[in-house]
Amino acid sequence: MTEPVLETPPHTSPLADRHHALGAKMTTFGGWEMPLQYAGIIEEHRAVRERAGLFDLSHMGELFVEGPDAGEALSAALISEPPLLKVGRAQYSMICAPNGGILDDLIVYRLAEERFLVVANAGNAPLVSDLLAQRIEPFRAILDDRSLAMALCAVQGPRAVEILTPLTELDLGAIRYYGIAEGSVAGISALVARTGYTGEDGFEIFVDTARANELWAALWAAGEPFGMVPVGLGARDTLRLEAGMPLYGNDLDPSVNPYEANLGRVVHLDKPVPFVGQDALRRIAEAGPARLLVGLTMTGRGIARHGYPVYAGERATGVVTSGTQSPTLGRAIAMAFVAPGDAEPGTIVEVEIRAARVAAEVVPLPFYRRPR
Repeated sequence: MTEPVLETPPHTSPLADRHHALGAKMTTFGGWEMPLQYAGIIEEHRAVRERAGLFDLSHMGELFVEGPDAGEALSAALISEPPLLKVGRAQYSMICAPNGGILDDLIVYRLAEERFLVVANAGNAPLVSDLLAQRIEPFRAILDDRSLAMALCAVQGPRAVEILTPLTELDLGAIRYYGIAEGSVAGISALVARTGYTGEDGFEIFVDTARANELWAALWAAGEPFGMVPVGLGARDTLRLEAGMPLYGNDLDPSVNPYEANLGRVVHLDKPVPFVGQDALRRIAEAGPARLLVGLTMTGRGIARHGYPVYAGERATGVVTSGTQSPTLGRAIAMAFVAPGDAEPGTIVEVEIRAARVAAEVVPLPFYRRPR
């Protein structure tokens, strides 16, 4: 008789009680129970585009790497070149398998000359932590996985600066996009990063888990006069798709390499330190990718969803990775892998939706850019 397999219960956000009090519909995502929506996805989406939204992102992984060789160690572990970062700056990166497949996409922040923060996706954080520990082992660097010890809240939207300014002594104007500073927010020690996953201006605020409720309460009180609303994972997904940002598990996975995802610019093939996946990625760069991730706008009726096949005439050319009805644009949009010959903007393809083929046009990403 085989023993029953016991499922590990999902992690709970330190802000779970606040989400329940706000009437959030909860869901399990990346091994965490998190809010899917509050008032509704469209309302929350529009609030972020027009005013501001408050997000609980405590499910993300926070991995600190420090030591005399911290930058070099990360260079050997990732496809980007962290040593090129100035203190207070960040870069988008990936950790890849030896065959070049993407194991996770990440943001790397340089906090000091010998201290970096790597932020991983929730479902991949344990894997990334293990891989980083292995890959940095030959170097004078240590890994401190604080994923369960830190909480993360984000304020995103055109009113974000106004909302956060009264709560911090930091000069927010001096924190450029993809920048980070150490200071305090509402009297709480925090890392404040000008990053996000919405296509809007905004800040991500890292604090110790024990201070999460204080931070949320202070942000909530400061944001209410500006029409800020709590935002769940549902609107976060529609916002990031409009902004042309890939989602791991939909648009990226171990079968996808950075060149196929149109993210070859992130790969540093000729950096001084060899990195895992370098040889495979060099071969792919020289040969060219077998498929390309593109944007689609539906010109016929229907919403393209993950997994729907894409055709060029009678020829199967690829598959949809993400799709939705865009609240901002008022039309259905999607991202899809297609053959390189079908990836030129203006190309007309068809998506199979419920046994019918619906026309779509290949368009440049992102679908939406915020007004400057």
